[in-house]
Amino acid sequence: MNPDELVNADLKHSLPKPYRARDQAELAAETRRFSRRRQRQPHIVHGYFGGPHVRYVLNENPISF
Repeated sequence: MNPDELVNADLKHSLPKPYRARDQAELAAETRRFSRRRQRQPHIVHGYFGGPHVRYVLNENPISF
């Protein structure tokens, strides 16, 4: 898994269980809301890179959070 796959999984799990977008615009709006929430939660974003299967990203590209 790549960190972006973890973001996608987080998005899917953050939606209510019976959620189904009526159209592409609604899905895009919900995705933007999710992204804005995560921007204010850097500890969660940092967690995308914490698992052993994605830690290589930090080893190759050191960044600070």
